Order: sequence, then C-alpha cells, then structure tokens
Amino acid sequence: MSAEPEEEKKTAAQGRTAIVGSRGRMGEMLLRRAREAGLDVTGVDQPLTPEALRAALDGADLALLCVPAAVFEEVAKAVTAELAPGAILADITSVKERPLRQMERLWEGPVVGTHPLFGPKPAAGADQPVAVVAGKGAEEAHLSRVEGFFSALGCRSFRCSAATHDRAMARIQNTNFITNLAYFALLAGEEELLPFLTPSFERRKAAAAKMLTEDAELFGGLFEANAHSHEAVRQYRKMLNVAAGGDIDLLCHRAAWWWDGGADAARSRAGESAPKPELAEETPDSDEEA
Repeated sequence: MSAEPEEEKKTAAQGRTAIVGSRGRMGEMLLRRAREAGLDVTGVDQPLTPEALRAALDGADLALLCVPAAVFEEVAKAVTAELAPGAILADITSVKERPLRQMERLWEGPVVGTHPLFGPKPAAGADQPVAVVAGKGAEEAHLSRVEGFFSALGCRSFRCSAATHDRAMARIQNTNFITNLAYFALLAGEEELLPFLTPSFERRKAAAAKMLTEDAELFGGLFEANAHSHEAVRQYRKMLNVAAGGDIDLLCHRAAWWWDGGADAARSRAGESAPKPELAEETPDSDEEA
C-alpha cells in the first residue's frame, strides 16, 4: 500500500533542518509551519554565537539561511564553521546569483538556493511556489531533500538557474518597485492634483504603500543586488518610448496577452495551473530580517 500524501511529504523531508534567522518574518513562519507539519527542525537567531549555532546545527543535514542580504556572507561563514560535512547549505533570499557564489566560496558541501515567491502571511489556499536552484555539489538527492522540506509545508517547488531567476525577479519584483517609486515621486507635492484622485489611483497608492514606506530600503537593496535590474529598467523605458511615440494600440495589444489567454496557454504548455489570487498583504518575499 502506498503512503498517504502527508506521510509522503514527511518522508521526502526526512532529516533535521536548521532555520538560521528563525525570528525573522520568513524564518519564523517556516519554523512554525515545519513544526506543525511534524518535521525535525531547529531554529536559531541572534546572537549567532558559535555555541548557539553548534547546538542548532547538531545533527542537521540541511541549514536554511533566512537572513538579510546585508549580513548574509557573515552569517554563512559562521554557519559553515559549525555545519556537519556533507550537509546542505541553502538560503531563501530574493536574489540567487550573488548568495550562491557566497555560499559556494564558504562551503565545500552541497549548496542549494531557494526563493519562496510569497510573503510570511500567505492567504489561505494561495499558491505558494518556491524556486529551487542547484549550486555547487548539489545532486538530485540534495535537491529532492530541499524540495521535500517545502513540499511538507504545502509549497510547490520548481527548478531554474540562478540567472533565469534573477532576470525574472528583476522584471517582476524590481521593475514593479522602481516604476511605482518613480510614479509616486513624479506626482508628489502637486497639491492641485488632490481633487482629481480617482478610485484606481487610490487602489494603486494603497497597494504600493508598504513597499514604498516600510520596505523601501529593503526593495532598494534588492534592486541594487540584482545584476539584471538596470537592464529591466532599460526594457521598460523602451515601452515608455513607444507610448511617447503615440503607438498606444501596440502597447494595448501586447499587454492583452495577460488577459486574452496567452498567459494561461503558456502555463498549460509548461504543465502549470494558474495561481490562485494572493489576497494577503504584500510583503517582501525573503531576506527581510534576521
């Protein structure tokens, strides 16, 4: 008789996972959900002393770094000093090329990059995809171990290269940030506009509020940390140049791809289903805080 689905998830995630940065928003969420799923998991956070790390990493075959990019290399160095040989070193940062290089310089064992493409408070039933990137020394068993951890939490994993991930995030995450930033900076201080604000403007302002106030420094750091961000801005500027040239119909025709079945057809070819709408408050996906 085959194992029940929940038992299959647990089997795939067998081993001890150490969450480094377990009091951060993403780290705390992953630790809590792993415990609820019955996984063998430990957590550690500041102060990341050798003694604290040694205790948390004891017996761990997977260390998952959930810390900000600003301290990432420092934390990775401290973790690798205490991690058992052959254990998997992984992360959840929103950028993949740079942290993978940092981990690979510091760790002789298998390295895996991940990026949960959702915040710490996903809506109930929402699709929760996780990008998984093979780093140095990562074989099928190591990738499956990492994917098993996220699967046990109810997430959906897919594999990609670090460059593919970072190009995508430059367009999805960073261009969204920088265009909102430029739009509201353009209109700031123009008091004569206030009587004319429309419901669609207010919706956009509400959607961008947290990104451009509480998390502006974080998103700015992610923009600069991604080598593909400036190219994404140049591509966006080309679309603005088309608009400035008066060819609005061309842009409308191109943009309609998202609603006329183009995106659904592409997902179907890739064997994916359309994600359920995310209704939770928008929150940076990862590497927010230690």
